[in-house]
Amino acid sequence: MHHHSTCSHCQIDPERQAQKVRLLWTALVLITAFSLTELGVSVFSHSLALLADSGHMLSDSVALGIALLASWIAQLPPSNQATFGYRRVEILAALANGVGLVAIAIWVAWEAITRLQAPPTEILSLPMLVTAVIGLGVNSLNAVFLHDHSHHDLNLRGAFLHMVADAMSSVGVIIAAIAVWLFHWNWADGAISLVVSGLIGAGAIPLIHHSVKILLEQAPAHLDMAQLKNHLQDFEGVVAVSDLRVWTIALGQEALSAHISVALQEGWARDRLLYQLQTSLQQEFGIQDVFLQMAAPILSQTVNLSQPQTLDRIGLSPIEPSSNAEIR
Repeated sequence: MHHHSTCSHCQIDPERQAQKVRLLWTALVLITAFSLTELGVSVFSHSLALLADSGHMLSDSVALGIALLASWIAQLPPSNQATFGYRRVEILAALANGVGLVAIAIWVAWEAITRLQAPPTEILSLPMLVTAVIGLGVNSLNAVFLHDHSHHDLNLRGAFLHMVADAMSSVGVIIAAIAVWLFHWNWADGAISLVVSGLIGAGAIPLIHHSVKILLEQAPAHLDMAQLKNHLQDFEGVVAVSDLRVWTIALGQEALSAHISVALQEGWARDRLLYQLQTSLQQEFGIQDVFLQMAAPILSQTVNLSQPQTLDRIGLSPIEPSSNAEIR
């Protein structure tokens, strides 16, 4: 007996999705406009930290564009080919954003080391400082916009981390500008850039790790698989649980499949047990999409079709190959 629960999370809440798209559009417009301004000021002031920050923000514009595209694709309904829908596209976008952050961190670190070996003789600290302060305000505003939604959406979390990295970069530029302005420490420009690159890379690693775990269909970290299996086996009528698999389709949408060996013969008793298992998994573990196969213990075992004695025990006859079958 097979049971497939209704994929209640395959469809996205339209209102929540529309709000997410508005937030991403707002962040995209603000970031793009300011990053182009910052790029011009960085060239004028000869500041690597400011240039690195503007390059980082321009890359964030691309990252936000990717997040927007993924959000639009994720709204597409399930189809015969994409039976779970397209929500996992947002996981791919999160992974792309994480890899992009690492690439930015490496580039900034390389430029910082080069700048430390040959510090510039002149850096215009005042325009550098003013621009960085404005940038900190823009990045902080975007981070606040995206923060509340980033806990339940890996795609938005990637965009949020880009905003946080931008804010940290702006803080670094402010510190470097003050050091150059007050103490004429031109080397601070490269040193601060090196520190910021490390913070950006450190923030990207968890995002990449989480995205890869989902794409590899590993069990969610918050679930204890042994405890989950014991929980299912504790139900009256359950003899054994095998082939237990749990994976994440997208944040907030987890799925479970398992073979359940039961000692119940009546159909109504199996239906009741099935309902109890599904309800328990939804309420106690938050797993909404449940796929269970229930059978008598002998039918839950792997059957070797090459051994007739195995088939005799369950009342089946060996399958004779057709003489017209084409061997490929």
